[in-house]
Amino acid sequence: MNETTKCVAVLLIASALGPAMPAFADADSWDVEGEHGELHVYGEFVEGACRLDMISQNQEIDLGRITTSLLQRAGSRGEAQAFILRLRDCVHVGGNMLDLRTGNRYWDRVQPMVSVTFTAPADPDTPELVKVNGVSGIGLRITDSAGRDIRLGERGVPHFIVPGNDALLYRVQPERTVQDLSSGEWRATVGFELDYD
Repeated sequence: MNETTKCVAVLLIASALGPAMPAFADADSWDVEGEHGELHVYGEFVEGACRLDMISQNQEIDLGRITTSLLQRAGSRGEAQAFILRLRDCVHVGGNMLDLRTGNRYWDRVQPMVSVTFTAPADPDTPELVKVNGVSGIGLRITDSAGRDIRLGERGVPHFIVPGNDALLYRVQPERTVQDLSSGEWRATVGFELDYD
């Protein structure tokens, strides 16, 4: 993650407390070996582009009951369910990001930019789909707000973010794979990572 503005703060607590030390201890007893020391605390203030809303960090998406009659052929898809990644406190830092799919570069002096990387085990027969656990014959397709497929493990298309608060819309839907279709309960876990530039 590249931040365009960084402020470094170094705080030496001992030096801040130094002038007050003689009031609490005489000169002979302050520097006794093994009884006193100094604490040096270092840090860095960084102006981050945004923070992820806590509600967006861990979401559960229920696709409900899906009948096998909807997914008769490989490539058949069930109903898509939307989910949102909410961003808070986005600051005016500007953005400069490369779209890895097209090679186009996007930039703005004011608006920050973000791309999202989704990570999950891929379906062995259809690697653009998320593998589900518990049944065979289906995977999960994730698309962005423009309907573009998400490529697992790759940075997605850059999005301009409105300073203040913004939201990114995605959809997930079941899709039939070439494997024999079995019925039952299933689950899948998908991680995601935000990259700012």
